Amino acid sequence: MEVKTSLLDNMIGVGDMVLIEPLSEDTFIENLKKRFDHNEIYTYIGSVVISMNPYKSLPIYTAEKVEEYRNRNFYELSPHVYALADEAYRSLREQDKDQCILITGESGAGKTEASKFVMSYVAAVCGKGQEVNKVKEQLLQSNPVLEAFGNAKTVRNDNSSRFGKYMDIEFDFKGDPLGGVISNYLLEKSRVVKQPRGERNFHIFYQLLSGASDDTLKKLKLDRDFSKYNYLSLDSATVNGLDDAASFRTVRNAMQIVGFMEDEVQSILELVAAVLKLGNIEFKPESRCNGYDENLKEMCELLGIEQSVLERAFSFRTVEAKMEKMSTTLNVAQAYYARDALAKNLYSRLFSWLVNRINESIKAQTKSRKKVMGVLDIYGFEIFEDNSFEQFIINYCNEKLQQIFIELTLREEQEEYVREGIEWTNIEYFNNAIICDLIENNKNGILAMLDEECLRPGTVTDETFLDKLNTVCAEHQHFESRQSKNSKFLTDHSLPHNCFRIQHYAGKVLYRVEGFVDKNNDLLYRDLSQAMYKANHSLIKILFPEGNPAKVNLKRPPTAGFQFKASVGTLMKNLLSKNPNYIRCIKPNDKKAAHIFTDSLVCHQVRYLGLMENVRVRRAGYAFRQAYEPCLERYKMLCKQTWPHWKGPARGGVEVLLTDLQVPAEEFAYGRSKIFIRNPRTLFFLEEKRRQCLEDLATLIQKIYRGWKSRTHFLLLKKSQVVVAAWYRRFAQQKKYQNIRSSALVFQSFIRGWKARKLLRELKHKKRCEKAVSTISAYWHGTQVLNTFFSSNKEVNCFCLQMQKYFLGLKKMPSMSPVDKSWPARPYGFLDGTHQELRRIFHLWRCKKYRSQFTEEKKATYEEKLAASELFKDKKALYPSSVGQPFKGDYVEMTKNPKYQKLNSFVEDKVLVADVVSKINRANGKGAPRIFLLTKKSLVLADQKTGQVKASVPLPDLSSVSVSTQNDGFFALKLKEGSTSAAKGDFLLSSDRLIEIITKLHCIGATSADRNKINIDISDEFLVQFKQDKVCVKFIQGTPKNGNGVACKRKNNRLLEVSVPSP
Repeated sequence: MEVKTSLLDNMIGVGDMVLIEPLSEDTFIENLKKRFDHNEIYTYIGSVVISMNPYKSLPIYTAEKVEEYRNRNFYELSPHVYALADEAYRSLREQDKDQCILITGESGAGKTEASKFVMSYVAAVCGKGQEVNKVKEQLLQSNPVLEAFGNAKTVRNDNSSRFGKYMDIEFDFKGDPLGGVISNYLLEKSRVVKQPRGERNFHIFYQLLSGASDDTLKKLKLDRDFSKYNYLSLDSATVNGLDDAASFRTVRNAMQIVGFMEDEVQSILELVAAVLKLGNIEFKPESRCNGYDENLKEMCELLGIEQSVLERAFSFRTVEAKMEKMSTTLNVAQAYYARDALAKNLYSRLFSWLVNRINESIKAQTKSRKKVMGVLDIYGFEIFEDNSFEQFIINYCNEKLQQIFIELTLREEQEEYVREGIEWTNIEYFNNAIICDLIENNKNGILAMLDEECLRPGTVTDETFLDKLNTVCAEHQHFESRQSKNSKFLTDHSLPHNCFRIQHYAGKVLYRVEGFVDKNNDLLYRDLSQAMYKANHSLIKILFPEGNPAKVNLKRPPTAGFQFKASVGTLMKNLLSKNPNYIRCIKPNDKKAAHIFTDSLVCHQVRYLGLMENVRVRRAGYAFRQAYEPCLERYKMLCKQTWPHWKGPARGGVEVLLTDLQVPAEEFAYGRSKIFIRNPRTLFFLEEKRRQCLEDLATLIQKIYRGWKSRTHFLLLKKSQVVVAAWYRRFAQQKKYQNIRSSALVFQSFIRGWKARKLLRELKHKKRCEKAVSTISAYWHGTQVLNTFFSSNKEVNCFCLQMQKYFLGLKKMPSMSPVDKSWPARPYGFLDGTHQELRRIFHLWRCKKYRSQFTEEKKATYEEKLAASELFKDKKALYPSSVGQPFKGDYVEMTKNPKYQKLNSFVEDKVLVADVVSKINRANGKGAPRIFLLTKKSLVLADQKTGQVKASVPLPDLSSVSVSTQNDGFFALKLKEGSTSAAKGDFLLSSDRLIEIITKLHCIGATSADRNKINIDISDEFLVQFKQDKVCVKFIQGTPKNGNGVACKRKNNRLLEVSVPSP
């Protein structure tokens, strides 16, 4: 069963401002703030959506959210832009009503993002298919292209739309998109040539320079450095969080999806580059274009224009009147004006061409009747410190939108009242038609007087325009200027002389008249148009058709104000023909930061968006209305007659319900399909009663559930107890049977075993008796035979007795020690050979028994001792003292001593010997302590104190070792000539553990198959190579000066004498 929800469930603050109580500006702002602090950025005013810009990503635009709002009632879920988009789409598809979604708000309020969410939702919920998906993708990808060419970074918004956009999305009868048509309004083309401080030019300039390849920039004659172009502001060239290079790739991909050809894209980029080059052209009095001739030349090459033609267009102006032509020379200021006018017109016309080109790609291919959903994303009301012509016409557009908003809202209210059969009462509200008339009146409106001034012969300035306004509009209650105020004997020092002020619906706005006339004229000299038409560039000819000499039109082109007024009129006519849906966007702060809510800024936007006026209009009649079925479903528990099920029409149930609750009759009215509630307090009364009733119902449900759960648990336990008891009794009987059976088997086995053993004993006894009889008989017969033999051979009898006595003497075993040489004496001379052989066999046997007890480590130690015996026994006087000393290997505790940690990591293989030796100095014969390390691959000498490696010699580089025959520890490590280690010469060392070191060196060489055996040279006189010289080391017996120790003394450069104590 589907769970019915409502906007009123789990509501933070008030989800619909119509229900706020009491209604005031403070409570309105407080409610917005409360919801904003809880990330509830959407709030309703009836069917109008208020959208707060969170300045952060929120997880409320996922595919799951799309499915959640799909085909749901507008007030069924919490406020969301998806709810409005779904309501508009379903009305279009099911009721065949054309829709329009009006998105308004100031720059930075999130209008563009809101329009993207609307389009993405519609794209997600409409039909699928290859052709449909292609249309949806083209509609969505038109946004990045228009944003690149029409958006810019401003002080209020990093991606501010600098043009108004209205898109009509066309659908077939099934609700599948067929195509679309885009209309653009008032591109801020003055931004091309000049940007306010802290703002940027249009995105495409920065994206092109950052993201285009080097080859593309070379073709366009551009450089990546922004500072080389006068039209690009440098103080905000880079924007945090905005990757221009990635955006350029996105734009190129979007243009490809929309349907732009590669040559068209190249032509567009050439025109963008030409605008940048145009800004670098400078003028001097003596020659118009001699400042940056290279820029002019490159621009002419890009556009295919002869340089002389463009130079003349910048230097002279031709004026035609009837049949006469007059050429005048432009001064420097006029030349700069012409340059900037050309740049603005070139970019503005390129943007218009882009919109038309996109329309060609996304337009519906079928001519059958289509349903239309329009999305209007247009600049909001603007009040700056310095307001000019752009702000004036933008605010005029917002006045018209406010007028249509109030009219359509009242009309929608009235239509619903009539549809439901509720009496309609007139609602008092402020009608801003008087302000619209002040601006657009064809006779004495401000735009009409501005056009009249622009067309008037003679000297026309902004001051003459202001004088005319003072004359015509002085008495208008919504117009103020310094002169009109003074004429009424009022002084207002906040109103400068060159300004006028209009009381808009959103508040007073001060406009500076400077630039009004020029911006309204929007003139481009005919010479420049004709010069552009002469270009060989295909796109330029399309953009400047008036430059065709064959179609010269002397008629003055329409002014900017006239064109915008006509566009706004067309837009209003279009909107009036559709069912409106509103999204009012609000910016919470000027810092573009999350979690910051500036009350004064929000209050200002609430005022000029007319939101309080909207709430009052909605509340003037009935504040809340709901269909009978959901109303009865929501509140049926408040009346015993309707709870839990009402049998009958839903309206009858609602009537019974309200009668039972004693709600005053003037607080509600019954429509044909809806119940209308006048005051929010009545709705909150119903909600409070429902909350209390739900708590009681929850308690009742919990009580019944707990009782049911406890009884279910008890029955389960009872059933389980019966099952467990039955299984236990079964198990107990099985166990008892198994024990009885097991006991019987054991008893049987014991009986059988006893009987078998008894039979076995009887059989064995019988067999032993038989064997005993046979043995006794055999011995008796043998004794008889022996007695007969020995009685006849006395010598054999004596020999057998002697052999028996000899072997009985060996019965007591000698010692099992291999070094024990004791052996019993032979008793008879004739056993001498046998005696020696038995001794030899016994010795070999006990040696084998002794060796079998050795571990691998002990076995290796004895092998080393054996090798030492073979090397030094009877050759080296030091050998006998080393026999009883075990070969430990590590005498410095390498792994435990932290001082040698670095040295330990240097040696990769296992260390076989680690000891402190003395390295003999040839200069004085004295020794320096060194750590000696020996591994299977190399030997290492290191400093004893620091552990620093002094020398590392691979064992293959070692040729031989020389030692003396004396009782000393000196030994020389001789290196192979030509090896890398032999550069510093041989090593003369001294160690108390010479026998162990030399033995292990010898064993390593003997076990290695990849190198030769190390020679051991034992002599009292041998040569040692020290770098380039060979030194003789001679050992003599004598008494050293320092006592009984060994002393080494240098005799000359070629002789070291070592004195060894006499034995």
